[in-house]
Amino acid sequence: MVAAGRFAPGHLGELTQLVPFEMVDDALDRTGAVQSRVRLLPARVVVYLLLAGCLFAELGYVQVWHRLTAGLHGLAVATPTASALRQARQRLGATPLRALFDLLRGPAATTAAGAVSWRGLLVCAVDGTLMSVADSAANLTAVVKQRCNHGAGGYPTVRVLALVACGTRSVIDAVFGPASTGEPGYAARLAGSLRPGMLLLADRNFAAADLLTHLATTGADLLVRCKTGRRLPVRSRYPDGSYLSQLGSLAVRVIEAEISIVTSAGRRTGTYRLVTTLLDPHRYPAGELITLYHQRWEIETVYLELKSTILGGRVLRARTPAGIDQEIYALLVTYQVLRTAMTDATDTIPGLDPDRASFTIALHTARDQVIQAASIIADTVIDLVGAIGRRVLATLMPDRRVRTKPRIVKRAISKYNARGPDIDRTTYKATIEINILDTGP
Repeated sequence: MVAAGRFAPGHLGELTQLVPFEMVDDALDRTGAVQSRVRLLPARVVVYLLLAGCLFAELGYVQVWHRLTAGLHGLAVATPTASALRQARQRLGATPLRALFDLLRGPAATTAAGAVSWRGLLVCAVDGTLMSVADSAANLTAVVKQRCNHGAGGYPTVRVLALVACGTRSVIDAVFGPASTGEPGYAARLAGSLRPGMLLLADRNFAAADLLTHLATTGADLLVRCKTGRRLPVRSRYPDGSYLSQLGSLAVRVIEAEISIVTSAGRRTGTYRLVTTLLDPHRYPAGELITLYHQRWEIETVYLELKSTILGGRVLRARTPAGIDQEIYALLVTYQVLRTAMTDATDTIPGLDPDRASFTIALHTARDQVIQAASIIADTVIDLVGAIGRRVLATLMPDRRVRTKPRIVKRAISKYNARGPDIDRTTYKATIEINILDTGP
């Protein structure tokens, strides 16, 4: 079942049940974006067009429209030109997409508490990434090009900073803007989404005393990597090898450990220093915190899914700064509803880790459902899994292996095809050895 009349092309296949008409209409109404008269392309339809454009990132919007209408057999639907679709997107603007993201963002609900929390704390991570945008004169008024390793100017880039629930990889909040502003400059804007009961993981780039003090005022706890050469005074020592210290005005506990990755290819050892606001060594053992910090890599998987799985390494379509905002919010909404559908599916099997759901399978099944215009409105008997969930559950991935090297995401480079050194992509079965160091005076 689809909407009536000119609203019929406005859908997202089965994912429409997670982004229903009423939700889109509410976002349009609250942002004053409802059309004054019903055009051939109503505002609601344009919202779904933008979301579907993220599912079919390799296509232009005219081809995306054909996908939206392919399953509407027997209905008289409009055949807009590329110019008409562009004007409709410009009329809509970015504000409704931002309002829609605000309605949908947040940690995905799941009963698999052990997979998403640690000792009663929701494990989250913050980090940033760069996204390439179209090399247009309008975009260059708001964003800049980054220098590449080989000296050539690449595409203009936008910096995106996200706060993610590690267990489900759902987006709690995100901010973005010119890449000329660094990650710490954007991080403070995410503080409003931190709450008591959260444990925030972050890398060395966020270990500034003022920033951590600001984030700690939210009531969330912190576990952040810190440079080993930084001077941190030893106030008192704990039996587990950690010690109480001070970072600016913030009391922190410092854990230093030697971590060895042992594989059939050899042994690699490095030293980590973590600072945390979890000061009780009995309730929050140092060894467990060191092991837990590995979950920070889940946000890298989020960016891999956004930039590689969804976008396929492509630049964003938008050729204006307003269009960039609109497209990024549409991308975040689409990613979030896919993650929600995946978590809903894994949650039907008690104890199943959401990690085992395949994002690629969910994405391609969702694309099929759009083309078929299937399951747009739920039947009277609610199907908690749906076609996407059934496909995900039928193709579960094996339990996660220990990562031994960082993922590499290719970024488009304009005009020049630079080739770097060959990369060894061999994977090995690995074990981790942790040795808490007793350092300091």
